[in-house]
Amino acid sequence: MSLARLRLIRDPRESGDRVRHLRSAWKATSAFAAMALFLIGLLAPQLAAQQSLPPAPYAYRQLEDPAKEAEAQALMETLRCLTCQSQSIADSDAAMAGDMRHQVRTRIAAGETPEAIRAWLVERYGDYVSYAPVVSETTWPLFAVPLLLAAGAGAILWRRLRRAR
Repeated sequence: MSLARLRLIRDPRESGDRVRHLRSAWKATSAFAAMALFLIGLLAPQLAAQQSLPPAPYAYRQLEDPAKEAEAQALMETLRCLTCQSQSIADSDAAMAGDMRHQVRTRIAAGETPEAIRAWLVERYGDYVSYAPVVSETTWPLFAVPLLLAAGAGAILWRRLRRAR
């Protein structure tokens, strides 16, 4: 038997501290588990209710006017699904995308222009919703940084080629 183990057995004070520590850790873990179960119990009905809602009326139904439907379809293909993040709202089956398709179709049917609808969606959900971002005070670095990197790479290449001669 090792000396450390013998020491633990012989010193009852240390083993008592260890037991108290294990008991307090167990109490903290069980309190956390109880809190987690309580929160899950509170949130479960709301999450279940969200999934059981019927889709919006124009989420899967096209407009009767083919010209307006084509206009709505063209706009929906340039808007990003906020749930999927890699699909347009025209391609996504997410409930959020269905709601957005409904909004686009009802606003097109009401006579709004696609750019006005895009502006409304960008105002509501942010620049990320649009696959065709506009240069603004918040998005200009996305356009400027690649140009600066390309200019820097060109300058380095030009200097190296000039030295090589």
